Amino acid sequence: MPRTPAGQTRAKVHAFVYQRILRGAPPSVREVQEAFGFRSSATARQHLDALVEDGVLEREPGRDRGYRVPGAVVPGVVPIVGRVQAGSLSEAIECAEGYVAVSAELADSSFALIVVGESMAGREIHDGDIVLVRRDAPVRQGDVVVALVGDEATVKTYAKSGQRIVLKAENPDYEDIVPTPGGAEFRILGRVFEVRRRL
Repeated sequence: MPRTPAGQTRAKVHAFVYQRILRGAPPSVREVQEAFGFRSSATARQHLDALVEDGVLEREPGRDRGYRVPGAVVPGVVPIVGRVQAGSLSEAIECAEGYVAVSAELADSSFALIVVGESMAGREIHDGDIVLVRRDAPVRQGDVVVALVGDEATVKTYAKSGQRIVLKAENPDYEDIVPTPGGAEFRILGRVFEVRRRL
């Protein structure tokens, strides 16, 4: 049986990787090898390296699943840029960990984060959930927001009384966060508009 021309195989590898990225789960080299029945992972890597050289994929060094679409934002897709604490504050991490699909009109103004902790359990936001966040959305009393205090990020319910802002936990086992005037830098990164859960 004649071999499939390398160009056709490479196009199929590209389509496979692209679809996996759209689902938010870039494949590893081993998964590409298994999907196409390559005898070794080196063959899979050769195809992936060629796609990177062609400019249709990018690769983040040091990450097994570090393949992504150039430009980070694909119409209708937003990157998972890191993890955010739903509990006490933790250092904000910005590193692409995959992509999630959204409506095309939200793609340019949104990003996604993976939740760590259970302080928002009362709003049905749990550890490991993905929150979709809109940067330019107005924030109102009772909205769930992602906020930055100093260099640390958290997801909480926004509440304001006069000039006093409270980032409320929705689990009685956790404390609210009250940014203080003149203290660490405080800003709202965006409003959470959707929660997704991987089963």
